Amino acid sequence: MSFIDRADAGRRLAGFLAPRLRAEDVVVLGVPRGGVPVAAEIAARLHAPLDVLVVRKLGVPFQPELALGAIGEGGVRVINDAVVRSLGLSAGDVADVEALEREELERRLRRYRGGTPAVSLDGRCALIVDDGIATGATARAACLIARARGAARVVLAVPVAPRDLGRRIGDAADEIICLAAPRRLFAIGRFYDEFAATTDEQVCDRLRRAGAAEGGAAVPGGPDRAVPVADPEIVIPVRGGRLAGQLVTPADPGGIVIFAHGSGSSRHSPRNRYVAEVLNAEGLATLLLDLLTEDEERSRANVFDVELLAGRLRAATDWVADWLHALPVGYFGASTGAAAALCAAAEPDCPVRAVVSRGGRPDLAGDRLTRVTAPTLLIVGGRDEAVVDLNRQALAMLRCESRMQIVPGATHLFEEHGALEQVADLAADWFTAHLGGASDADPDAEPAHRLDALPGRSGPGPREAPSSRRTAHG
Repeated sequence: MSFIDRADAGRRLAGFLAPRLRAEDVVVLGVPRGGVPVAAEIAARLHAPLDVLVVRKLGVPFQPELALGAIGEGGVRVINDAVVRSLGLSAGDVADVEALEREELERRLRRYRGGTPAVSLDGRCALIVDDGIATGATARAACLIARARGAARVVLAVPVAPRDLGRRIGDAADEIICLAAPRRLFAIGRFYDEFAATTDEQVCDRLRRAGAAEGGAAVPGGPDRAVPVADPEIVIPVRGGRLAGQLVTPADPGGIVIFAHGSGSSRHSPRNRYVAEVLNAEGLATLLLDLLTEDEERSRANVFDVELLAGRLRAATDWVADWLHALPVGYFGASTGAAAALCAAAEPDCPVRAVVSRGGRPDLAGDRLTRVTAPTLLIVGGRDEAVVDLNRQALAMLRCESRMQIVPGATHLFEEHGALEQVADLAADWFTAHLGGASDADPDAEPAHRLDALPGRSGPGPREAPSSRRTAHG
């Protein structure tokens, strides 16, 4: 696993941490300098206060990269006696290094906080974040500092660290979260595409921005935080570039639905965004995704390259699996995006458990429709006659559990009053039914095929929408 930069690492860590820590009263503590950009992303995602936890590594005098220990606020001091003994260092050698680092520690505290007090940790969960851990001495000191300041629970979260980090930290942390744990860690920077040094000015800027976002005061956490929480931008590295998307993760999500939009649309599609909000209200995470890079979108041929789009969707699925681990996955495809979703779902190793097509072109998936095993719902507007015929033909080819639902009076974009609401409700029902448990259908059983038309209605859909849903526009 590798990261684009520290912000990317922070967003990926945040996605893993959000379901675990949402019910806790969290203070996010970035270890300067490089840990602060990572921590800022996490604090924004958790709606938690951000502060620094200043720790200074004590380097061996003739080999500064090798740590003999670390110091931190409040007089906390951690010494690796094994290193001191093996190198024959005297007490004076250690004291000289400590005096220099203590001076730098105090300078940084003045620079970063500007005289304002530290955020209180009394009785709270201290989430300590760095951009990576090499030896563990600094991280252990940071955990001890948080404990000494009254934290009820200490969680250490890093993008990359040695596999034996738990042994190195010992009981200083209650929990350790690490996304990449190689057996041998030679350099943290090797796990980042961009790993430029973080400056004091950047640290101060992050802290100012976090303070402004929180109204200049610490905001308590706990279960009353607003959910779901959206990342402003998710970046997924793929061969040929990077894909942009938006991830929304409710508390304790029951699954995640990845959206594949059609030609002429994007992750900003108001129709898909509305459907995603309905799914979020039902407890499902959503990833609205552009399957082409900005350069690729300039070529009209790429927009209809179903093979390329399906490959990108699979890459996004693998990325989701790395980030959100065991969450069951569903696909929601619109127009040509539906063909990409079905092609991706037809791959034998694809983990997708349910597919929904809105006004889709499943015919573009060809004979791969016969290899789709995930339960598939085809939603078509009653007045979208050509696409209705194409979906009927696709329904006959599918060998999995499948259903075609016609929304009376709706055209291709479901712009009519109440039409999109019906689409969202149908999709929510399908995904909650099929993402809630393992897919254990009998492979020898006859597949279920249904073609249904909703009764004519002008209301919001087949079932009452919860009050948190808003009216769709566009």
